[in-house]
Parts: sequence; C-alpha cells; structure tokens
Amino acid sequence: MDFLNYDFMQRALLAAVLVGITAPAVGIYLVQRRQALMGDGIGHVAMTGVGLGFLLSWSPVWMATLVSVLGAVLMELIRWYGRTRGDIALAMLFYGGMAGGVMFINLAPNGSNANLTSYLFGSLSTVSESDVTAIILLAAFVVLVTLGLRRQLFAVSQDEEFARVTGLPVRALNLLTAITAAVTVTVAMRVVGLLLVSALMVVPVAAAQQLTRSFAATFAIAVAIGITVTIGGTVTSYYQDVPPGATIVLLTIGAFIALTALATPLARRRARALAAAQPSGDPAECAIPASRDAAGKVGV
Repeated sequence: MDFLNYDFMQRALLAAVLVGITAPAVGIYLVQRRQALMGDGIGHVAMTGVGLGFLLSWSPVWMATLVSVLGAVLMELIRWYGRTRGDIALAMLFYGGMAGGVMFINLAPNGSNANLTSYLFGSLSTVSESDVTAIILLAAFVVLVTLGLRRQLFAVSQDEEFARVTGLPVRALNLLTAITAAVTVTVAMRVVGLLLVSALMVVPVAAAQQLTRSFAATFAIAVAIGITVTIGGTVTSYYQDVPPGATIVLLTIGAFIALTALATPLARRRARALAAAQPSGDPAECAIPASRDAAGKVGV
C-alpha cells in the first residue's frame, strides 16, 4: 500500500473510482438503446476539445466537456433527421474531431503529440488537482442523472414509442442521455483515455448481464465491476509500469470472460430446475421466458 503515500496516486485512485461508477452507469442505457459505440464516437470529438484547451491555454478537461456535449447533441440531431446520409455525417464528425484535436494541439505554443497521447490512452502521473475537481463535479452530474431519472431513461431506452405515448419527453431525455454520455467520456479520459473509454461503458454492463436480467441488479453489478477493474488497473499500472487505460480495459474483458464462464453452468442449472418444476401436463414450450423481450433488452 506504499502507493498511497504519493499524491499523484491518491488523485489517480479517486479519479479511477469515479470513472468506475459513472461509465457503467451511463453505459447501461447506451446498451439498451443499441448505441454501444456512442462513447467511442464522442471520444473522437472530445479530441478537438483537448486540442483547443491547449491552444487557448484553458483547461483541456472543461474544453473537452464543452466540445463533447456539442458533439453529442449534434449526433442526436443527425440520428433524428439524418436518414440515408446520417452515417456519412457521423463519420465526418468523428474523423473531423480526431483531425481537429491533432491540428490544434500542434498549433498550441506548448502542445505536442505527447500531450495528446496522455488523453488518448490515460496517464496516472498527469492527473492534477484541477482535473480531480473537474472530475468530481462532472461525476456528480452523471450520478444524479442516471439515478434520479433512471425510470424515465429506462423507459425511453426500452421503447421510445411507448414512452412517448405515456407522455414522457422522449427527445429531451434522449438529448440528456447523449449529454450525460459526453460528460462521462471527459470524466474517464484522464484515467482510461478517449480511445478506450467506450469499453468501460459497455463491457461491464455486458458482463453483468451474464448473471442477471434485472435492471437494478445489472446496474449494481456493472458499477461494482467498473470500480473493481479501475482500481485494479490503476494499482497494476503503478507497480508494473504499464498503461493504465489498456490495463483497465483488459481487466474488464477478463471479467466478462470469467463471468460468462460462470454463468453458463448456472443457466443450465436454472433451466433444469425450471423444467423439473413444471407440471407434467405442461409442454416445455409453454414455459414463461426470461425477462428479456424479443429484442434482447433487459427487463426491470
């Protein structure tokens, strides 16, 4: 535990815990909406914000947040109105974000590709006190939204048409989800990196779904996995001198593989127990399926 004696490791661990909470908390809604790669797209756009931050001598975290939010809103507008040309517009937005980031950071007086690399793949030693303050504030926003509006966000993620019929402001909630995802990307970029953050938003949720179909249980397990792998990856990167973002993502994938291997015999055991509990006169095809709809979404 000697790493706790260093200020930079204390900051890195605090940031890692917040990332472990916020990324799966937003990711569960993106997985439900079939937008698992949205975080990756926002990460590309956020690169322009990082570059602008260096160019204008302003906080790269706050500038990346602003640019990411604008990019996420634009992505939602393209999704609503893009139709046949929407995929081309999104591609230009993503690659333009990457190119803008590289260009701006090279135009900055004190900028270099080395500065950009720490934001792309994460860096423990560069997490400053101002970064931690920004991460805490942004993480608080993400937690308030994902927990405070969980019923509304879940309803919209499951079935937009049904949510609209019940009177929910579907477009406003979709925009809020996109904005929250953008904020989460900037929360995670100092620890995991912009190019790897999408994995931490999606894989813990997928791993949790191997064990449960309940939304609340999936949410809790995914967050627990997120916290475990971010802390584990941060500590491992300190002792082994390896990149923290890559380490965290590999641990997350390892957790998914382990839980999948564990869930397979459990699923078979539950199936046998269910078959044994059925009355002898009922055919097997009359059994009530698990709480997933035809599209494979998680039930409440």
